[in-house]
Amino acid sequence: MTDNAELADRLEEFADLLEANDVEYKPRAYRRAAENVAEYPEDVADLATEGVKAVEEIDRVGEAIAAKIVEYVETGTIEELEALREELPVEMDALTSVEGVGPKTVGTLYEALGIQTLDDLEAAAEAGEIQDVSGFGAKTEQNILGGIDFAREAHERQLLGEARPRGERVREYLQDVAAVEQCELAGSLRRWKPTIGDVDALVASTEGPAVVEAFTDWDGADRVIEAGDQKASVRSGGVRIDLRVIDPSEFGAALQYFTGSKDHNVDLRNRAIDRDLKLNEYGVFDVSAVADDADDQRAGERVAGESEAGVYDALDLSWIPPELRENRGEIAAAAEGNLPELVEIDDLSGDLHVHTDWSDGNNTIEEMAAAAAERGDEYVCITDHATGPGMVGGVGLSDDELRDQRAAIEGVDEARDDITVLAGVEANISATGEVSVGDEVLETLDLVVASPHAGLDGDGTDRLIEAARHPAVDVIGHPTGRQLNRRPGLDVDVPAVAEVAAEHDTALEVNANPYRLDLEGGQVKRAIEAGATIAIDTDAHRPESFDYRRFGVHTARRGWAEDGDVLNARSADGLRAFLD
Repeated sequence: MTDNAELADRLEEFADLLEANDVEYKPRAYRRAAENVAEYPEDVADLATEGVKAVEEIDRVGEAIAAKIVEYVETGTIEELEALREELPVEMDALTSVEGVGPKTVGTLYEALGIQTLDDLEAAAEAGEIQDVSGFGAKTEQNILGGIDFAREAHERQLLGEARPRGERVREYLQDVAAVEQCELAGSLRRWKPTIGDVDALVASTEGPAVVEAFTDWDGADRVIEAGDQKASVRSGGVRIDLRVIDPSEFGAALQYFTGSKDHNVDLRNRAIDRDLKLNEYGVFDVSAVADDADDQRAGERVAGESEAGVYDALDLSWIPPELRENRGEIAAAAEGNLPELVEIDDLSGDLHVHTDWSDGNNTIEEMAAAAAERGDEYVCITDHATGPGMVGGVGLSDDELRDQRAAIEGVDEARDDITVLAGVEANISATGEVSVGDEVLETLDLVVASPHAGLDGDGTDRLIEAARHPAVDVIGHPTGRQLNRRPGLDVDVPAVAEVAAEHDTALEVNANPYRLDLEGGQVKRAIEAGATIAIDTDAHRPESFDYRRFGVHTARRGWAEDGDVLNARSADGLRAFLD
């Protein structure tokens, strides 16, 4: 069955090909439609079966785009898209994953040099051919060449925000299969890493063939890669999903084994050896009386394996949350009973980084406030973009427009008694650390997020420190400026920035957008250890994006964050005390 992500991908591809052909206006319409299709709460394919008018109910999906969605659902193809592909036969996703290479660049380089793949692009750059194309130069060519390795690696991994929902779909499906006693996701997906190689699903069952048959019959599978009696792999929406069927008595050991990072598991095995135990995917075994067990993974007396908690308990450890299993001191903390009480989604009281149609958001101030209130938030801060470096297309607000917006936000706040609506801004941090909004305006706002949007290469430590020292700046937004699978972002000495941020009561953001997750887990841990407060924000541009919160929370958990470390886990009064 065609899912929303697949439909959105086709619309994004349409937009890229139109942009590569210098078509004006239409690419933006297709991208807006793609965003809303991807985040539509119901299956768009079901709407398509009701016809074009039903699909037009989706915001920003007009008749022409709705007709193409219906065509794709009914036939598996879009005739106009196929024509565009023939006209420009390039690997658009791979090429545009190189920083600085957009669809227009792809179109230009195909026309000038016949470049279709990353290999073609690399060969042309190494031969010095790109700098001879009109509009390019030696520096651009070197930048492209320098970004190809990153693009290759990124192209092989899926975003957490794409892989996690797909994994949850297959888990929900398998849990309803009669032969399945228990099903859990494992691997880096269970540790909530920002990018995922593939999805691992473990099933506890004594009926392996029946589980495999049900798995390969899943309507979310595009094709079956391989299938045996106890294992199978399918591809779903570009994501590989691997299934393992485990004996229920060994399920906890397998779940632990296939979840922990390599280093975490090595340390656990060494801890087991120190206690005359053996730990593997089949259980924990007392091997004190076993002379030679090299050829028998189940040799010895089983002392744990059915539950994951039992495995850790057998090693004299508290159960360690999956997000912590990266060998960053969690085993020692578990042995000493000093594991953190990690922040939970329900601990958050509001969102401090939200956009509206005053800049590049999709919805009004009132609509975003209503959506936040519906989620049960105590407060929400509207932080539309200010003008400045990195803002293109006229989306940034001038100082005068920010004054006007503040009055509008105050009007919405006064009209609602179920949520506090704060007036803020997302200002831009220049290459030298200057903030792109006048001090007089900043002083009138409830909260100021300052973020880097341009010049996102090299060391960004000094510019972030300068911004953190600004008396009006409350949060440093997406500090490295990275975009996963798109650009690596700034190099930042996080402890150095965190020390200054702590001194000046400036929080460091964990941006929950799946393309960012910035700061990432290890950086969050270093920031907290240096004394900084963090803020977990969605950077929402539409109501559906508030659902990104869980990705931000789990990223913060990877950094050992507790609710006391998180600015927006405080009440409205607690927030104001920090801001004051």
